[in-house]
Amino acid sequence: MDLELSESELAFQAEARAWLAANVPAEPLPSLDTPEGFVLHQAWEAKLSADRWSVVSWPREYHGREASLVEWVVFEEEYYRAGAPLRVSQNGIFLLAPIIFEHGTREQQDRFLPTMATGERIWAQCWSEPEAGSDLASLKSTARRDDERGGWVLNGQKIWCSRAALAHWGFGLFRSDPEAQKHAGLTYFLFPLDAAGVTVRPIAQLDGEEGFAEVFFDDVFVPDSDVLGAPGDGWRVAMSTAGNERGLSLRSPGRFTAAADRLLALYDEHPDPRLADRVVDAWLRAEAYRLYTWGTVTRLRDGGDVGAAGSVNKVWWSELDVALHETALDLLGPDAELESSWLDGYTFSLSGPIYAGTNEIQRNIVAERILGLPREPKGASK
Repeated sequence: MDLELSESELAFQAEARAWLAANVPAEPLPSLDTPEGFVLHQAWEAKLSADRWSVVSWPREYHGREASLVEWVVFEEEYYRAGAPLRVSQNGIFLLAPIIFEHGTREQQDRFLPTMATGERIWAQCWSEPEAGSDLASLKSTARRDDERGGWVLNGQKIWCSRAALAHWGFGLFRSDPEAQKHAGLTYFLFPLDAAGVTVRPIAQLDGEEGFAEVFFDDVFVPDSDVLGAPGDGWRVAMSTAGNERGLSLRSPGRFTAAADRLLALYDEHPDPRLADRVVDAWLRAEAYRLYTWGTVTRLRDGGDVGAAGSVNKVWWSELDVALHETALDLLGPDAELESSWLDGYTFSLSGPIYAGTNEIQRNIVAERILGLPREPKGASK
């Protein structure tokens, strides 16, 4: 593991820190899951992009800086340390963009990446269905070939689509070959959420905000130009997305080290010796995640890959997030209901062990693919 930054990396870190200090809003923006907050977060994305801080690792032609993986992690640490706004564009820039770079055509890259970087076009992740959550391959939404128009006709329903209530486009899998085996015959589609036949129904959360939606498809036409990867190859493309979601890109260590530092400051304000061990444990786990990430960066830089280790990563950061926020709420005691930042963070953290593949599924992956344990028999009692 290499923890030493070069002179150029230190210069990059200093530039990022200075820009964030000068530009991060003095007051937190309204929730990005409200119409007002959504627009303000889009404006923040545009501001980031104007100075090439939105997608630092991307090519310059797509508003990036061509930063290295090390520099990307450094920027993420500085971003969260500065208390900058949540990324309303995260589904696009962190989950979809790596797949467009890997599987998309040059035309798709030119068409989709620039507006993703600027925040002009926000993307929704439309994967889950009422009967297909962690077992994504059991999905029933269909894609029927339409040769006359040169595309596909989508039908079905997606649910728990993040950002879909306010987003502009979505991405997801549909079954294009009903005769193929379960994981085969799936195709990865990109689609506008205002297309004819698309119905978006926001799902109100306990706080009344609409961070998710269910999306219905009724004979929605999608041209061949909006198929990502080859028809029938959707599962392989989707697993690339899942790897990005579980691995480095969606939950960078800066998110948790910044929260751990806030937790230490909160303990100074509300000291409780009964909770001291939990505070220290949360800080240590955040630091362990940071060091683990740097180890992964070193491995990737040397030609390795994330692979099944992404499942270890996902279990760790999701359970760390819950522990950090539970400890903060216990420190606050009855006042916790008045501290919206910690309370909002806590309610969101509870979804972490569920999305991107439940932690139960991830533990099976770790057991089978890393530890070499035998596969769980089908139909085994739980």
